[in-house]
Amino acid sequence: MNSSFDLSGRTALVTGARRGIGLAMAEALAAAGADIIAASAHLEPDSSEVSERVRALGRRFTGHRVDFADRAAVIDFAETLVTDEATRIDILVNNAGTIRRTPAAEHSLQDWDEVLTVDLSSQFALTQILARPMLARGHGRIVFTASLLSFQGGINIPGYTAAKSGIAGLTRALANEWTGQGVTVNAIAPGYIATDNTQPLRADPERSRTILDRIPAGRWGDPADLGGATVFLASDAAAYVSGTILPVDGGWLGR
Repeated sequence: MNSSFDLSGRTALVTGARRGIGLAMAEALAAAGADIIAASAHLEPDSSEVSERVRALGRRFTGHRVDFADRAAVIDFAETLVTDEATRIDILVNNAGTIRRTPAAEHSLQDWDEVLTVDLSSQFALTQILARPMLARGHGRIVFTASLLSFQGGINIPGYTAAKSGIAGLTRALANEWTGQGVTVNAIAPGYIATDNTQPLRADPERSRTILDRIPAGRWGDPADLGGATVFLASDAAAYVSGTILPVDGGWLGR
């Protein structure tokens, strides 16, 4: 491996790592040499697919169950990490997320609040706390999971679109403040990836066909397709990359 992509000796915290995109990101980072701390709302800390995959690659793994809909719990988790002298977070991958599909006229404020809390507010709270020691050391990598809905409006997902648009703006705002202090901040915008979140779309023959017809790659993405971009943005190869939202979408946005 090119040494600039080597993550040996570094520790990455990946949120939403129990399955799907987060699991693939954690596995890719471990394959590049990073030890992994994973946090998800329903993660079994000591027996999960992500723990098995990371340990099979010879890397250390620590799991935490954290409900990102509970901002106070997220803050407590972050403060526990930064006060633990044995733990140093070099890479933060903010992937925890949720989605609610309802037409805007019927979209409940409860759903709106939950999506904005999980997908935006809790991520800022976590990042703010974990970035402080990175800034003090003069080095860190922060990667958010944005979305095609950071660029587009979507259908029947107003809360999710608002949150992911917020993530794009937050990425740029934090990059403006922190890049000069050695902490890069970027985001990956996955396209239509075959995960639980897109199952309703893939199960609808008409929606699935119209989506596939627009993707130049001609297929739904696989979570593993996000691995390379994650390693790149977490590595020294991307030392001069900050404030960008990188689409991994099979060409969707270029259409």
